[in-house]
Amino acid sequence: MIVDRQLSNEPRASVATRDAFGKALLALGEENESVVVLSGDLAESTRAQLFGERFPNRFFEMGISEQDLMGTAAGMALHGKIPFVCTYAAFGTGRAYDQVRISIAYTGANVKIALTHAGLSVGEDGASAQTLEDIALMSALPGMIVLVPADANETFSAVKAAAAYQGPVYLRMGRSGTPLLDIPDADWQIGKVREMRSGTDVTVVACGAMVALAMDAAEICALQDISVQVINMHTIKPVDEAGLIASARHTGKVVVAEEHSIFGGLGSIVARVLAQNCPVPMRFIAVRDSFGESGTPEQLMQKHGLAATDIVQAVSELVE
Repeated sequence: MIVDRQLSNEPRASVATRDAFGKALLALGEENESVVVLSGDLAESTRAQLFGERFPNRFFEMGISEQDLMGTAAGMALHGKIPFVCTYAAFGTGRAYDQVRISIAYTGANVKIALTHAGLSVGEDGASAQTLEDIALMSALPGMIVLVPADANETFSAVKAAAAYQGPVYLRMGRSGTPLLDIPDADWQIGKVREMRSGTDVTVVACGAMVALAMDAAEICALQDISVQVINMHTIKPVDEAGLIASARHTGKVVVAEEHSIFGGLGSIVARVLAQNCPVPMRFIAVRDSFGESGTPEQLMQKHGLAATDIVQAVSELVE
């Protein structure tokens, strides 16, 4: 087990998933000599530098050349290595999409595309660094696993599971601190939803940083005598259809919350599954056909309708 217990001793403390990733990657390197890391000139920002300092012979700085980054990682994977590719999500999914598609997904290369600084919570870096379409891009690729851990502790589980999985994996992480949740790592597995809070009136399905906000919203709703079930969809693909259907049947109403564009992300996937198997009234918390902008994470989440109060409003609309 590679969970850093220091991260989980302070409930609701805020830790960035990228920080947890750096520690998890370092621990993984100690366990498995096949693990190598490739960086796109952002080792400090992605926390990959921890691995590079400890294992310089297994760390490769590729510079500002995302296409080479992905192509080289694919080559290493085909020769038995387990490459973790580290850069910003905007660059790794956007600038190198053709290489990810052909060199990694098409060949089924055992590459772990571990990207940070996803979503609006990148903050002041602005729209060019705030990717809101990466889940849609990666989910559309055949054979690509898509993981979005909710907090630092879950990031440890996701990194370990990604390394053990044979095939391409996209691991989406953020820049800003995310509240630590009470997520036991023992039963974590790819493709299985996790119930964070039981409820009977409405289900809120969330991923990444939105899980903590969904928990906050559920607390607010409880004061209004509304019982909210919170589901942590840490695996976007393969989606846990059985878990989603069971939750929708249990409450009869669903809100989806994601730090991503409303087009092609978690909401689209959940809606497809439920439309085919268990149609229920739904609401969607996501960015509405817009690029991001410069601002603090809190300002941006509030402006673009991703705050806990926005989830509460969506729940209230369904109950009414």
